[in-house]
Amino acid sequence: MENREDKPEAVLVQNGVIKKVGHLDELRNIAGKRVKEYDLRGKCLMPAFIDAHSHITMAGQVSVLADLTECMNYNDIVQKLKSYIKDHHVTAKQAVLGFGYDHNTLCEEKHPTRQILDMVSQDIPIMILHISGHMACVNSKVLQMCGITRDMDDPEGGVIGREDGGREPNGYLEEAAMALVQSRIGKLVKISIRKMIRGMQEVYIQNGITTIQDGASTSQNIALLKSMAAMHLLKTDVVAYPLMTANGCEVLHKNRKYVGAYHNRLKIGGYKLVLDGSPQGRSAWMTEPYEGEPKGYCAYPWLKDEQVNEYVKKAVDEGHQILAHCNGDAAGDQFITAYEKAVANDQTGRDMRPVMIHCQTARTDQLDRMKELGMIPSIFVGHVFYWGDVHIKNFGQKRGMRISPVKDALSRGLNVTFHQDTPVTKPNMMHSVWCAVKRISKNGTIVGEDQKIDVYDALKCITINAAYQYFEEEKKGSIREGKMADLVVLEKNPLEVDQMKIREIRVIETIKEGKTIYKAQ
Repeated sequence: MENREDKPEAVLVQNGVIKKVGHLDELRNIAGKRVKEYDLRGKCLMPAFIDAHSHITMAGQVSVLADLTECMNYNDIVQKLKSYIKDHHVTAKQAVLGFGYDHNTLCEEKHPTRQILDMVSQDIPIMILHISGHMACVNSKVLQMCGITRDMDDPEGGVIGREDGGREPNGYLEEAAMALVQSRIGKLVKISIRKMIRGMQEVYIQNGITTIQDGASTSQNIALLKSMAAMHLLKTDVVAYPLMTANGCEVLHKNRKYVGAYHNRLKIGGYKLVLDGSPQGRSAWMTEPYEGEPKGYCAYPWLKDEQVNEYVKKAVDEGHQILAHCNGDAAGDQFITAYEKAVANDQTGRDMRPVMIHCQTARTDQLDRMKELGMIPSIFVGHVFYWGDVHIKNFGQKRGMRISPVKDALSRGLNVTFHQDTPVTKPNMMHSVWCAVKRISKNGTIVGEDQKIDVYDALKCITINAAYQYFEEEKKGSIREGKMADLVVLEKNPLEVDQMKIREIRVIETIKEGKTIYKAQ
């Protein structure tokens, strides 16, 4: 990943660092007789993959919750939750959390309501999270416990679902409305910390990833990661971004020694903001209405302009990188404008590399403004496959075909990175590369022929470009002398296989600083 045509025969690693790259005979002479030699027998060696955005602590939590990702209808959800309660011996003094249902793929094509979840239990509090993490459903017990009644208005930046034609809550909670129940329910959920910690890293490592993000970290997330770091339980590097709206500034300032520097594989990279919701859930904030919505519905912002301006200015004044979740183009406008204002009077010339996370509906004029700011688009390109057909339905043909505008971003010279937003989707980097190259939806639709890119450029988005996003391009992201020996062995070379088979390429081995941390059976 240094140059497109490079095909070195061998890599010499010493003390976790790449000492030399080149011809096999030359490296054998340098290494001497005591070196351990590994013949890959035709497999492909690459720099290890770098996760540009996900939630490692949430991935750990989800790994021990009721898994609803395969549910195809309401009955599947009910049976899965009942089985979870039975298998985990959940009592009425506890609560149940489920994760991963998607109303877009349910036969009913709607979110479940409290009546559906009441079929599981009317005594045990139950909450199920949408696959996007931006909406949820609860049973009547939760509504009662948390005092959510017909007299309660929608919170700012959120929606409480209502019974048809009335104000009676139906159990659906969207965006900020989820906060009305999350902390109360979270305290009642029985979770094995040991299993959660084990589940946090393994899915990433098995997919060849050696640098992982914890986006939108809470104080509890940071405390957990610090404990793991102190006990030397982190097998990979983890970069955390405290959520500014959840005491993130205080969290960062209390943990200054981690800011910009790893300690036992943990560092704090800067701040995170969430400015809108989910396009597949129709809560991403748009400048033009969703298709088929009455009264020109464009969804809504999480924060007011003055709040965003204040948060972004604080990050810039402190010299910290800031990541902002922006799925809708209106949210993108809000972030770009706030950043333009924040740096207008900054005379330091600091390289802060702001990141727009997701960028599903970023317009070309926004990409031009991002280029001027040195803003990085981290694109959730898997949307093309998982929800491409839904986006065309939600946004119409013209806007729907431009989701995840990777080609437009690269053609402007932007440093594009890819992510899977785990646990929203599994951290399968080869699947993201395939999505960027082929842009095929679940239903077989080509979603934006003009946004396809070549394989090499897609590989850069998960290696050297992602290293740049973390200010680590001199240490990671390519196989070069002096860099960390963070490596991955693939079953086949992505540049040489049939492009349709790129997503089938398996990770054979993951290596962190010269030591194998995963090997396929």
